[in-house]
Amino acid sequence: MKNREVSQHLYQLSELLELQAENKYKVVAYQKAARSIESLKEDVEHVCREGLLQDIPGVGKAIAEKIEEYLRTGRIKAFDDILSRTPKGLTELLQLSGMGPKTIAMLHEKLNITSIDDLEKAAKEHRIRRLPRMGPTSEKNILKAIERHRMRSTRIPLYVAEPIVDEVLSRLKELDGLGNITAGGSYRRRKETVGDIDILATSANPADLISAFARMPMVEEVLGKGPTKATVIVRDNVQVDLRIVEPRSYGTVLQYFTGSKDHNVKLRNVALDKGYSLSEYSLKRLDDGQELFYPREEEVYAALDMDHIPPEIREDTGEIEAALDHRLPKLLDLKDIRGDLHIHSTWADGRSSVDELTRTAKRLGYEYIAICDHSPSIGLTGGLSPERLEQKIDVIAAINDGREGITVLSGTEVDIRADGTLDYSDDLLARCDVVVASLHMAQQQKERIITGRLISAIENRNVDIIAHPTGRIIGKREPYEMDMAAVLEAAARNGTAMEINAHPNRLDLNDRWARTAKGIGIKLSIDSDAHQAAHMTAMRYGVDVARRGWLEKGDVLNAMGLQELLRWLSRL
Repeated sequence: MKNREVSQHLYQLSELLELQAENKYKVVAYQKAARSIESLKEDVEHVCREGLLQDIPGVGKAIAEKIEEYLRTGRIKAFDDILSRTPKGLTELLQLSGMGPKTIAMLHEKLNITSIDDLEKAAKEHRIRRLPRMGPTSEKNILKAIERHRMRSTRIPLYVAEPIVDEVLSRLKELDGLGNITAGGSYRRRKETVGDIDILATSANPADLISAFARMPMVEEVLGKGPTKATVIVRDNVQVDLRIVEPRSYGTVLQYFTGSKDHNVKLRNVALDKGYSLSEYSLKRLDDGQELFYPREEEVYAALDMDHIPPEIREDTGEIEAALDHRLPKLLDLKDIRGDLHIHSTWADGRSSVDELTRTAKRLGYEYIAICDHSPSIGLTGGLSPERLEQKIDVIAAINDGREGITVLSGTEVDIRADGTLDYSDDLLARCDVVVASLHMAQQQKERIITGRLISAIENRNVDIIAHPTGRIIGKREPYEMDMAAVLEAAARNGTAMEINAHPNRLDLNDRWARTAKGIGIKLSIDSDAHQAAHMTAMRYGVDVARRGWLEKGDVLNAMGLQELLRWLSRL
């Protein structure tokens, strides 16, 4: 990790020097040193301790002193000094595709451009085309780069990244000579949003793999291409990086590029405590300098006397300590899910009939599903009147009489009204097998009122599950103003389950609150909230959240078999 940090600082220093029109030989020297350290197979900290920094190609006395300074203090004074003299906007311009330090320096000198906004205005006013080596095409490319930069300023949802990764992997897996290939980073950790996508591979034909990657139909722009690495922009302005590594180092490289940064920093310290130096390429014994290579990630953790840590929980939230003590949880798996307790049908606003939903559930290997259509207060969804709900209950009872292999439970997603009361009477709710309560209206009320409404529903003896408890929609709507700690305490007191809504735009509860709920004994129900049969497969996103929240099979309501679930539902 320090190798990358040091090389990045040297690259940035070379760029700042070039912006300041410093001696070109000094600029080239920093670039050469950065490349050498970036590709260094050894740990630069170990090289520094041995006093061998100047043995690295391109690292002379002055650069070695700056590396030592960074490793000792975490800063380089020369870098800070030149950064302070550089207009902030110029460093931001370096983030634009195709904008190098020389071009930025010229634009600053000739047109006094100091920000992305300045650059955009100059391009639109056609002032850039008048400069040396520039023209109408340059202006067009600059505006395109600015648009792409602004679109990429936010992360993308996991479900948007998933088909991109699937397509990349499926295309590259067709090539001869391919060994391993895996997507790393936040994608592999199954975070709800993803930044750039890292693809890690081994190949007997690296050049062919790089070429095929850059020529994929989905590629809109190639940002860079070398012997073992390429960077492209694909649809939705997503950046995808492909790195080809040696098979013997694949385990350590995969571990490193999966992250998270905090996890890697702590793991690195664990290695040092045990007499090793861990880099992205190898584990090196400090006493004799021998490098140990691991083609499988599991071997890296085993070499440090640790259990293999699932990618989803590598966030430095106690997983390393648990792995050292051999007490990691056995995380929930998708195959543990026995049913879905929140599905909508054509009885209200769903697009699939109960029969279609049941057939899909059987294909998924479920034992049961609960049909939980909306109550009437949400007028736009055609919620069921009390009479229609009673009719549905009777129809589902008749369906179960003639069906084998799966049980359909009669349920409702009953709305929590603005005054905290529920949309159906207690007598009608008592007739339902499953009652899911949720809040849709009056979402802008004050924290005290929202919290009180949710707690009021939790305290109703007929309510089994609180659906999408915070109401957030990723990237579009913030959670309600509410005291989630108080809500969870009420759920624990009353034996009410909380939902992890698996709809990829919701993922609510999130992983942090799911882990908190587990910690105080609350059952979690992972539900698709599907409004048509095809959407029932979204369950896997909810399982991702559960795994990131350290949930095990015993924590999850719909990981129970049917009879155990029915006993739980009749608990009061």
